[in-house]
Parts: sequence; C-alpha cells; structure tokens
Amino acid sequence: MPLLGRFLDPLLGVFTGVLAFQLRQNDVRYAPPEEERLSSLVRWKYNQWREHRAKQSEINDDEVWTAALKSVSESKSKH
Repeated sequence: MPLLGRFLDPLLGVFTGVLAFQLRQNDVRYAPPEEERLSSLVRWKYNQWREHRAKQSEINDDEVWTAALKSVSESKSKH
C-alpha cells in the first residue's frame, strides 16, 4: 500500500488544485475580471514574447547583412 499512496497522493493533490483553480476562474461571484484571467495573462505574455522575438530577429538579420556586405566589400577591395 505505501507504493500506491506514494504515487496517488501527488496525483490527487494536483487534480484537486487544478479543479479548485478551474472552479475559481469560472465562479459567477468571485471570478476575476476578464483582463486578469489566466488565459488573457498568458495571451499578453505570449504577445510580448513574439514582439521581442521579432525585434531580435530583425536585429540579427541586420547584423548578418552588415557582415555579408562588409565581407563582399573587403573581397572586392583585395582584388
């Protein structure tokens, strides 16, 4: 029985926590406003991450093109 309890107890705890969170998010009286719900917070954070990633990609592309142009101009000047 100890092995059964060792594995089922954490699963029961996680299940209970997830269920309590879901009930709290969807409760009529105590639900947080839409902008404070987990789904909107995750969406906001994901959009921030995408914007940051796009900026980094633009910066990296500029660096690659600058290095490529520099190497081309150096190879032309050697000839």
